[in-house]
Amino acid sequence: MIVKTLPPSSRPIQENSRGGTNRQGELYVTEVVPEADTEALVVRSPRLLATQKQQVTEPEMLRYNAVEIVRHYQNKPLLVLRRIFAVLGPTFSFIFGLWLDIRRGVVVKNDRRRAVQLRELLTQLGPAYIKIGQALSTRPDLVPPVYLEELTRLQDQLPPFANEIAYQFIEEELGAPPAEIYTELSPQPIAAASLGQVYKGKLKTGEEVAIKVQRPDLRERITIDLYILRRLAGWVQKNVKQVRSDLVGILDELGDRIFEEMDYIHEGENAERFFQLYGHIKDIYVPKIYWEYTNRRVLTMEWINGTKLTQTAEIRAQGIDARYLIEVGVQCSLRQLLEHGFFHADPHPGNLLATPDGKLAYLDFGMMSEIKPPQRYGLIEAIVHVVNRDFEGLANDYVKLDFLSPETDLTPIIPAFARVFADAQGASVAELNIKSITDELSALMYEYPFRVPPYYALIIRSLVTLEGIAIYIDPDFKVLSEAYPYVSKRLLTDPAPQLRASLQDLLFKDGRFRWNRLENLLKNARNNQDYDFSLVLNQGIDFLSSERGAFIRDKLVDESVNGLDALGKNVLHNLTYLLRERVGLTAVNETPAATVEQQQTLEHVRRILDILRETRGFDPAQLAPQIAQLLVNPGVQRLGQQIANRFTQKAIAKLIRQLLAS
Repeated sequence: MIVKTLPPSSRPIQENSRGGTNRQGELYVTEVVPEADTEALVVRSPRLLATQKQQVTEPEMLRYNAVEIVRHYQNKPLLVLRRIFAVLGPTFSFIFGLWLDIRRGVVVKNDRRRAVQLRELLTQLGPAYIKIGQALSTRPDLVPPVYLEELTRLQDQLPPFANEIAYQFIEEELGAPPAEIYTELSPQPIAAASLGQVYKGKLKTGEEVAIKVQRPDLRERITIDLYILRRLAGWVQKNVKQVRSDLVGILDELGDRIFEEMDYIHEGENAERFFQLYGHIKDIYVPKIYWEYTNRRVLTMEWINGTKLTQTAEIRAQGIDARYLIEVGVQCSLRQLLEHGFFHADPHPGNLLATPDGKLAYLDFGMMSEIKPPQRYGLIEAIVHVVNRDFEGLANDYVKLDFLSPETDLTPIIPAFARVFADAQGASVAELNIKSITDELSALMYEYPFRVPPYYALIIRSLVTLEGIAIYIDPDFKVLSEAYPYVSKRLLTDPAPQLRASLQDLLFKDGRFRWNRLENLLKNARNNQDYDFSLVLNQGIDFLSSERGAFIRDKLVDESVNGLDALGKNVLHNLTYLLRERVGLTAVNETPAATVEQQQTLEHVRRILDILRETRGFDPAQLAPQIAQLLVNPGVQRLGQQIANRFTQKAIAKLIRQLLAS
């Protein structure tokens, strides 16, 4: 594939193009153009490709190509063997040292010397293994504190490479020496991570910036490790029958993401897109990209003064609530995963900062991924089925999500799901944590013919990493508990047919309306910051008056008629009781047994009205105009006519029965 990057163009956007505008309002377009026997991916971005001195020739954009990588290394067996021994030698040496310590009675988990050795080993093995260490550094429930402290240093405290190489890359990529581009540049890197290192600088226009420069020989080191791991995954997949997951596909997905991460042009575009989708969320901050000083191996972005979320003492000293910022991060992640599908796949503590004004700043947009709409809705449906204890529905969700083939016999899998979630029978599912559910499901997937689709690995990595940070800040933090208000809000307000069906499944059982579920949904949804009384009222009316809402509308009409009937009976019963008491007749004030269920319905309605009164956006002063507006709504009028007709029919039928009985 040939890849070119061109400056903003006045050409119209073609049908096979995608793009948008950045925060400066400048257009960028990605267009697929056939060229000879290949495809040329042309990216027009708002970057300035020329400096005052010279025109910069753009390098090809990096793309992961597994076939080309295999072809390249098949002809270099000695190079591959050297790399294998380079990995296995120090790894076995470290494992043997641990074994000797255990034999001598040394408490390995508290041995700082071994923790330092592990960090140094991962650093020595290279970027692919450093990323494994970064993932482990966010799991205080898995890694002993001494090791956790050392692995945390892999986020931004790796050995830097020489300034001379970094300055050479800046000149090659931007067309001028650093001194001619930046008025200030830190003498040493501020941070060094797996793929590059960061300098602090200042532009000639006065803005403070972070300059990220890529490590030398990065592509070669990453590529050979991916080749070896992919060959190993293929062998395991072929020879170990218990493994049914697409390990090669998972590694290819990871390879795609890492190669994208090595292209800072792509990272800058990711940052712009992330800002467009999530920059409006309360207390979320996304740094600005300076395109005129950005190219494939050099990225210049806004400098963010902030503190890592895991540095809780420093955050507390600034008067910032770290737990609140985690809640903000969870809400942002839910929108990433379940609303827009474009998500940050590497949210380790080095990429999440608390700013001095109490906002959560996201950094490093190299490793991003996407979830397609069917998968997003499938995940929400799965959550609903877990809450609803509908394990048959959950098994079908796994078929829709490509974990199970359509031909799979679900009969033994349904009770297996029930066993996985047995711990939650006496408590809310929200009290479970993602890691425990993932572990249980992993055991289940090993036993039954599940196959893990490639997209799932990055979702779980993202969620488990975020949960690890949350547990570090507050051991009692439950990500699912924070997530359920958002899911409730989506169920009540999202017009998507899939979620309307999920809402129906949740609210009805054997044709009976479950008022307690509606109460719980409304209670949870009002805790979501985007949930508003007028929003749910308008969307609820629109849905109930549409064809898609026919089933729920008919059931609600029945419930409303029953409620009105109960209300009428209560009024009549109370009036009769008072009259009997006045004239001196014996009167027993008991609710007729036949209306007990109807009384319960009325109680539910009262509680729901109380919940709505406490919902954000409820304003008694605005209620009269809202009701007046609703009364002229054709859908509401049809709904009222249905209730009136049904109530009249029921009253006439009752009168006829009484006449016939007499």
